Amino acid sequence: MARKPSNGSPKGNGNGANIGFEDTLWKAADKLRGHLDPSDYKHVALGLIFLKYVSDAFLERQSEILALAADPTSDYYVPDENDRASEGEDRDYYTAVNVFWVPADARWSTIQDSAKLPTIGKIIDDAMVAIERENVSLKGVLPKDYARPTLDKTRLGGLVDLIGTIGIGDKESRSKDVLGRVYEYFLGKFAGAEGRAGGDFFTPRCVVRLLVMMIEPFKGRVYDPCCGSSGMFIQSEKFIVEHGGKLGDIAIYGQESNPATWRLAKMNLAIRGIEANLGQHNADTFHNDLHRDQRFDYILANPPFNISDWGGERLREDVRWKYGAPPVGNANFAWVEHIVHHLAPNGIAGFVLANGSLSSNQSGEGEIRRKLVEADLVDCIVALPTQLFYGTGIPACLWFVARNKADGKLRDRRGETLFIDGRKLGVLVDKSHRELTADDIDHIKSTYHAWRGEQGAKAYSDIAGFASAADLVRIREQGFTLTPGRYVGTEDNETDDETLENKMSYLVSRLENQMQESFLLRQSIMSRLSGWKNGN
Repeated sequence: MARKPSNGSPKGNGNGANIGFEDTLWKAADKLRGHLDPSDYKHVALGLIFLKYVSDAFLERQSEILALAADPTSDYYVPDENDRASEGEDRDYYTAVNVFWVPADARWSTIQDSAKLPTIGKIIDDAMVAIERENVSLKGVLPKDYARPTLDKTRLGGLVDLIGTIGIGDKESRSKDVLGRVYEYFLGKFAGAEGRAGGDFFTPRCVVRLLVMMIEPFKGRVYDPCCGSSGMFIQSEKFIVEHGGKLGDIAIYGQESNPATWRLAKMNLAIRGIEANLGQHNADTFHNDLHRDQRFDYILANPPFNISDWGGERLREDVRWKYGAPPVGNANFAWVEHIVHHLAPNGIAGFVLANGSLSSNQSGEGEIRRKLVEADLVDCIVALPTQLFYGTGIPACLWFVARNKADGKLRDRRGETLFIDGRKLGVLVDKSHRELTADDIDHIKSTYHAWRGEQGAKAYSDIAGFASAADLVRIREQGFTLTPGRYVGTEDNETDDETLENKMSYLVSRLENQMQESFLLRQSIMSRLSGWKNGN
């Protein structure tokens, strides 16, 4: 046997082609859905995309191995043609470069050839079981219920044929790059289709991008205590590569309580070739902190808004509540204090919270916020436009928390907090969804970096109606309310150039969201009242 290569042969540029068919593919796949709910169909479609990914990555690696074995100038040349074929089935060649080992009967060609058979569901289930058996890191991760009677096998076969077309970009494109982009696109579309439930596992890409561009996780340990489908980690790795670093410059840690979402996160990372410690299983961050003794250089998070049933009554004396025990009826400040607890001495965190966290004084929240400000932890607050998040009209903001504001930057920010009002930013992409543009993200990010005194950044100055730096005296005068609008004032020449059509679309959508929130709240109240009436 020839000497095993420790690395792969030279590969393509890894940037991926501009495939341009994600939306077409989504619409075609959605037509095959039949009577399945998006939450159910999500796992069917994403599981197949993942199966295609691991198979394509395996075959790509196999082609490299066979090419090296057939090349007389290569150190891995194998003269005998039969021996060459066996080289392509040597497991060590794959595991050495973190490529999943895919048994022959689990490869996409087997699935594709069986697409029209009535047993296609069982064939896919068997393939998933075989891949999990051969790859310990995937144990318990892959969906394995394609054979169930409620899943129409004709539609399933059609979906297999459709997903078989993924990877048709230009010749320089690597199939797994294309598959990764399709996977991410589908995650976002499923979140939109599922509404509120889908939003729990998916943070809009523009919001993740903004968080990452603000805190710039170049090197170190990155943590997300409620990682959803792992979008924060994907964008962090993209940032590293875009700025001249390499995969592996950051160590990734995360946790997710929902078992189905935890599996999605593992698959999403695997399809990108990203290693991460998400624990051996899903777990509740508050009650089973899998990284209890760890401290992190960067923390990125989008905790679920205003969770009332987080079990806070069982954690009143928890070591994490250094700034006061968070209210039992709302987990917002439990997330804040958990994040602060896990920050390294020079760590910085960026996370999403409901706007109520900026001004609420209920159940001790105002006192916790005061202590956080007086401890000089609150670095920056960004007010976001509405309609960014799937399935909720609740206004949101970004908090940035820093352990050390005098961390070697050109500007000493101790005793000061930056407020940015981004409520007027973003563009409507449909009647119910708004996105931040690249210019919006750059405007917020550049302002923050100027205030931080980053090397090469422009000199900072307040921008009327948009950004203002406030000291502790000024924040105290505002009763420790952190709403940016209280600090930034109004634009000198304020204009309103949004069309009437856009305004009406926005207002109608906002009313619909508020009515839905009202309905859900009424259901929750009636359910609790019913429980009390029945003595439960």
